[in-house]
Amino acid sequence: MKPVWFSGLHAVESILRHRPEAVLEMYVQESRDERGEERLAQVRGAAEAFGLRPQRVGRDTLDKHAGPQHQGVAVRARPRVPGDEVGLLRHLEQRGGTPLVLVLDGVTDPHNLGACLRTADAVGVDAVVVPRRNACGLTPVACRSAVGAAETVPYFEINNLSRTLAQLKEAGLWIAGTGRSEQSQSLHEFVADVPLAVVMGAEGDGMRRLTREHCDYLLEIPMVGTVESLNVSVASAVVLYHLAAPRLANR
Repeated sequence: MKPVWFSGLHAVESILRHRPEAVLEMYVQESRDERGEERLAQVRGAAEAFGLRPQRVGRDTLDKHAGPQHQGVAVRARPRVPGDEVGLLRHLEQRGGTPLVLVLDGVTDPHNLGACLRTADAVGVDAVVVPRRNACGLTPVACRSAVGAAETVPYFEINNLSRTLAQLKEAGLWIAGTGRSEQSQSLHEFVADVPLAVVMGAEGDGMRRLTREHCDYLLEIPMVGTVESLNVSVASAVVLYHLAAPRLANR
């Protein structure tokens, strides 16, 4: 895969911690304030421990390569290689227990993907699954928004979501879709004591019809205000924290 620029303190620190061999070069901004210099010094030290030589450059150079939200540091690195369908099933078999999987049905905004990965890391989701097409993938923006979680969460891109959901059901998981319909039940009334894959629909359109047909449950987030829907990353956080509550309570 072609190397790209990743930026942001958390994202760069996570790449250095988990995939230092993927880093080809590193830029650090000069002339930062004292607090910024201290944090950047820690990142430089981590890079140097792996034999990397960070280059001190001006803000204009960082802006050119990584955009304006780089927080003073950027690396040119090979992207993380996602797992595939075969790897997903093998991963869940090896993990055992009662898996909780997050499936994102066509999320195209990298900020939303990054936020979903961040929540998935926080609650201990066993895998995040996204379609290879009609979705944003692990772009530099998604990785920066994930503040490090793009390197830690088990992440899989698959060719055919409908087929993968069927395979997950064969492997013993139940499928819970999200959205409002006559068949949906309140999230607060749902007890997640089974192996579960929860599907969050795309921004605006929600789940596709074929995806909905694979769902064993349809869950609705109770809302008492005037807004009609939540951003997909916010909705994912609400749903995941509810579904993960039993496993979080036992930690």
